[in-house]
Amino acid sequence: MCGIVGAIGQRNVVPILTEGLKRLEYRGYDSAGIAVLDGAIRRVRRVGRVAEMEAAATAEHLSGIVGIAHTRWATHGGVTEPNAHPHVSSDEIAVVHNGIIENHEEQRERLKALGYAFESQTDTEVIAHLVHHYFKAGGDLFRATQKAAADLRGAYAIGVVALADPETIAGARMGCPLVVGLGDGENFLASDVSAIVSQTRRVMYLEDGDVVALRRSGVSVVDAAGTPVARPERLSELSADAVDLGPYRHYMQKEIHEQPRAVADTIEAVIDGGIDVDGLFGAGAAQAFRDASAVLVLASGTSFYAGLVARFWLESVARVPCNVELGHEYRYRDSIPDPRQLVVTISQSGETLDTMEALKRAKELGHAATLSICNVRESAIPRASRFVFYTRAGMEIGVASTKAFTTQLAALYTLALAVAKAKGRLDAKAEADAIAQLRFVPGSIQHALNLEPQIQAWAERFAARPDALFLGRGLHYPVALEGALKLKEISYIHAEAYAAGELKHGPLALVDESMPVVVIAPNDSLLEKVKSNMQEVRARGGELYVFADLDSHFSESEGVHVIRTPRHAGLLSPIVHAIPVQLLAYHTALRRGTDVDKPRNLAKSVTVE
Repeated sequence: MCGIVGAIGQRNVVPILTEGLKRLEYRGYDSAGIAVLDGAIRRVRRVGRVAEMEAAATAEHLSGIVGIAHTRWATHGGVTEPNAHPHVSSDEIAVVHNGIIENHEEQRERLKALGYAFESQTDTEVIAHLVHHYFKAGGDLFRATQKAAADLRGAYAIGVVALADPETIAGARMGCPLVVGLGDGENFLASDVSAIVSQTRRVMYLEDGDVVALRRSGVSVVDAAGTPVARPERLSELSADAVDLGPYRHYMQKEIHEQPRAVADTIEAVIDGGIDVDGLFGAGAAQAFRDASAVLVLASGTSFYAGLVARFWLESVARVPCNVELGHEYRYRDSIPDPRQLVVTISQSGETLDTMEALKRAKELGHAATLSICNVRESAIPRASRFVFYTRAGMEIGVASTKAFTTQLAALYTLALAVAKAKGRLDAKAEADAIAQLRFVPGSIQHALNLEPQIQAWAERFAARPDALFLGRGLHYPVALEGALKLKEISYIHAEAYAAGELKHGPLALVDESMPVVVIAPNDSLLEKVKSNMQEVRARGGELYVFADLDSHFSESEGVHVIRTPRHAGLLSPIVHAIPVQLLAYHTALRRGTDVDKPRNLAKSVTVE
């Protein structure tokens, strides 16, 4: 949620900050603002997209060599200009913030007693006044930011500038991502690398509790204890080209079509080297997997649905019990810990706060064997995990996850094979057969992508419908859940997903001639059961839209529309069947005229509770 960027250099930083915000807009787009030091704190804020703020900044001839900027996903306070960042204290301190300050009411009352007046409803404004309070006492922005951070409880990444100290940008991190970009006579601060990759690929990832001072001459960092530390400099693998839209209309469209390559990249090491458990997951993984009594998967959103598929694989391939829980539910309930369990967290960004906090809770309960399935290197969840498997989806900007989902599935199938091998339940022939099946998946994905014109025709019918129902069974029930989620996210059509056998236990009451029913019907052992469920729908007048396999014996009839995906991919079928439901959601949203990449009320990286 929310995106921040800062820059200090020897040239006008306004274009740098504006470009950075555009790269970060996937994190929130309720409002945007920028503040620069130019003999005073000059600030421009606008409700709406970054482009509106940019136009206003241009009209005001905004310029400066030190500045901070923000794009907002609203939490505390409505979507108004007074609530937009940056927030300013006494015309002397400006702050941008990503996160939630849990003790903001307590701090607000304290600051009011000290004479500070509040102009917004946000939790962020307390940070600006706190920094100002401490800055008045010492005149050191870095030290004032340290003291202010020590007073805060919650999650935050902040950037701060002071009129009286134009040679410094201060930053602090706790629970929200913050990266430093290192340049030549200039330095940068941002929520993620995409915001600054056009300026530098030399980066430094901050840890929780870090406070940083950026100056033209260099960067200094102290940890939570106030001890100077040297965070390692890394060369980001992200290129400027990776975040360009290219010939596509939307990032979501681009990312859907990148899936053959993304999945191929994710499984490359498996295809080339087989199931080398320690090599794929980290030293000691083979022993940890061997000793694991069960697997506990923690995730949220689309990643949670990937975990539901993984449960089937882990129990059928590795013969290991598996439980899948929402991170935000797990951390607050009284669970019965089993330290022998392998805890698997799934997060595209590696910064999802609910999942991160669930991981912390699991570790507090004695779980030492922890594995992260993640797309972003050096993010918080992998750093907090003993083992890591990085997917290779590349930068995903569209808010609705697509390639992250399919690469997570590829990673989780690899995990199931690895656990099976570690436990002696995967012989050489079975391993070779599984790898051979994996080898065909990118091609099957491409085949599914080639169905786009047929799916577009379906989307024209869906666009006018207020509701939709998705059905699946077994391995494909989570695909139905994901299809319904995608349709909800970007088209704003109310959609529900059920395990098809549940129809008769209540949801069948929803079905009439106006309700389109999407059925995931691969040619697997449950196909005949699914056909029976389809008959239940047709008997009530429901119109069926069936994604079947090429080798399924389906034929179209009145009220039954069929699109055939590639031949049945066995256990890997969910990866292939995810593609059509993504395309259906995308083209339905196009017909409805919604903002596909920036759906209302949502943001990409959920770093708040």
